Amino acid sequence: MEIVKIVMPTPYDVGDVNAFLIKGDALSIVDVGPKTKEAYEALEFGIKRAGYRFNDIEQVILTHHHPDHAGWVDAFPNAEILGHEYIDHWMKKTEEFLNYREEFYKMYLIKQAVPEGYIQKILRIRRDMELYGSTPLTKYIKDGDEVPGHPGLMVYYTPGHAQSHFIFHHQRTKEVIGGDILLEKIASNPLIEPPVDLSFDRPKSLVQYQESLQFLTTLEISKLYTGHGNEIVNVKELVDMRLEKDSQRTNQVYEILSEPKTVYEVTKELYPAVYESQLGLTLSKTQGYLDVLVKEERIRFELVGGHEIYSRI
Repeated sequence: MEIVKIVMPTPYDVGDVNAFLIKGDALSIVDVGPKTKEAYEALEFGIKRAGYRFNDIEQVILTHHHPDHAGWVDAFPNAEILGHEYIDHWMKKTEEFLNYREEFYKMYLIKQAVPEGYIQKILRIRRDMELYGSTPLTKYIKDGDEVPGHPGLMVYYTPGHAQSHFIFHHQRTKEVIGGDILLEKIASNPLIEPPVDLSFDRPKSLVQYQESLQFLTTLEISKLYTGHGNEIVNVKELVDMRLEKDSQRTNQVYEILSEPKTVYEVTKELYPAVYESQLGLTLSKTQGYLDVLVKEERIRFELVGGHEIYSRI
């Protein structure tokens, strides 16, 4: 499988994002960067350097719906757009979906006992959709599919970082295009997101993510092409490091629960220096550790006055 990496800047703390041109029976690109002028120019340059133009790309394949990966779907007039069906909600941005999404986040922020002022600030940030693309998917792909135009390139569903997250594993070369499932320098964040079925049943993102990492170690991998940063060859070693760090953090949360606390109270103790400036992110991470502790039957929670109160068993 011939892979050409294209690096684009983003306005996010994570830094640059990667796209990958892949040539098979079809000319495809995996991920397309955020919808900014700077990312567009870098994407155009990378495609031209490989000898192509936007019009030549036959397929855009998305690892997941986050805007740093799915912004410039609009730049490919002749391409089929492939990804998890969940992505379509972010492309179409219907009023019904946007209202549901806001109600979902509001409900869980209240359950986490986040003060009202912070809730409104987080909701305002969530409403910002300008870096997303607006071209709907033309084809849904799912776990176990073979990517059209690329014989032997298999699709695997790996939720956790995103509810739409796929990786693509080539059966012959053992190469993987991995999106944000595993990054060289930083840990992917298990973000709280609405569920695929658009119910109000919150996915346990960190539990999902850990299961996806464990699945990754069952694959034979020669090289993992990442959504940010360099390629990875020592996949199992790095997965073990990430899971061990999670275990340490989970134990730290257990220690914080010497007395019953809300998610917001645990977050303030776990991330005292950054919780205010990065509240959405730190709440997601704290909720993830609490979900793991509940799964391990070390803690429980009860709903008191509309807030989830977590305590040791």
